[in-house]
Amino acid sequence: MFHVTKRLLLRPAWPEDAEALFGGIADRGVVRNLARAPWPYLPEHARQFVAMEKNPMTPSFLLTLPGSDGSSIIGGAGLGDLDGGVELGYWIARPYWGRGYATEAARGVLEVARILGYERVQAGHFVDNPASGKVLRKLGFRPTGKTVKRHSCGRGEEAECVTYLLDLAADDGPSLQAA
Repeated sequence: MFHVTKRLLLRPAWPEDAEALFGGIADRGVVRNLARAPWPYLPEHARQFVAMEKNPMTPSFLLTLPGSDGSSIIGGAGLGDLDGGVELGYWIARPYWGRGYATEAARGVLEVARILGYERVQAGHFVDNPASGKVLRKLGFRPTGKTVKRHSCGRGEEAECVTYLLDLAADDGPSLQAA
């Protein structure tokens, strides 16, 4: 599955992406804010990720800039299973921080979630990553009022995670429109 936003191409990972993926994500400042990526992030982890079987109901995308050769991975975004629901996740490589790519990519994934028929999407961020909370609020996610312990493979321990929910069925999506 592919999805295009104003500035990004969201596309599946291919085996030949392993090196570029490793180059973008193998940064402790990136990985520590993710629940599922290990630290240290090794080339073998990138190879395993690009070789994973894809579930069309929980797509994951690599983010590239249209017009580039496609080998420059600036981040990743997608949907995953969480507690019987679906969760939004995303990361952006450090050189691309502060340019609005996380919001744009997440908005694109939420558009895909609607197409797939999801009515609710969960998300969260570790309490020491408020920038991600800002992204989620821009997208219309509402805090649940709960902070839970969540294991972070990148940290090697549990960390406090602020949880959010977006009701796609009730929210016609002014927050999903391009800002």
